[in-house]
Amino acid sequence: MEKTPGKIQWQISVPIFRNTVILKQLGLAIGIPFGLVALVIGLSSGKSIYTLYGLGLIAALLFLTWLFIMTIYRGKYEAEFVLDGKGVLCSTQAKQAKKNRIINALTVVLGLLSGKPTAAGAGMLAQSRQEVFLNWNRVTKVKYKPKRLTILLRGGWTEQIALFCADENYLQIEREVMLRTTHLRKKG
Repeated sequence: MEKTPGKIQWQISVPIFRNTVILKQLGLAIGIPFGLVALVIGLSSGKSIYTLYGLGLIAALLFLTWLFIMTIYRGKYEAEFVLDGKGVLCSTQAKQAKKNRIINALTVVLGLLSGKPTAAGAGMLAQSRQEVFLNWNRVTKVKYKPKRLTILLRGGWTEQIALFCADENYLQIEREVMLRTTHLRKKG
């Protein structure tokens, strides 16, 4: 962790499938849509053998996604954070960001070549979220999770940053966030 006057900076490696904050976000982003698709397939197809085939394909896709994440990213989210007088910057560490750029570019190109603009859009959206900045005056809600060494910052509807901390820096980061978000306590 680096601390310069008015600025705190650190890097951390977070296990994707063992962190409850990440698992909740994955559940919302992947679990709900795939769960609804599985439910529709299950309810609409009756007792057809093709129901099992469809559900098997969904399960295989989820397994292959897990395998991909474990192989390419070693099951970890490599993040770095900067807190300063302006706000919070959350970005992907350089080595993982390079992998992400390659995968996202492939997604865009293959999406365009296959005539699937949705896939291309997903690749562009994923790349645009490699670095996220949240200004202190845009923060509308803060949740402290000391047992999980995480602080959740929420701004507008799509503005959210999870500050993943280590044992040795959680209290310092918590104090800094409390200091920078005094405007929230003044409202109430």
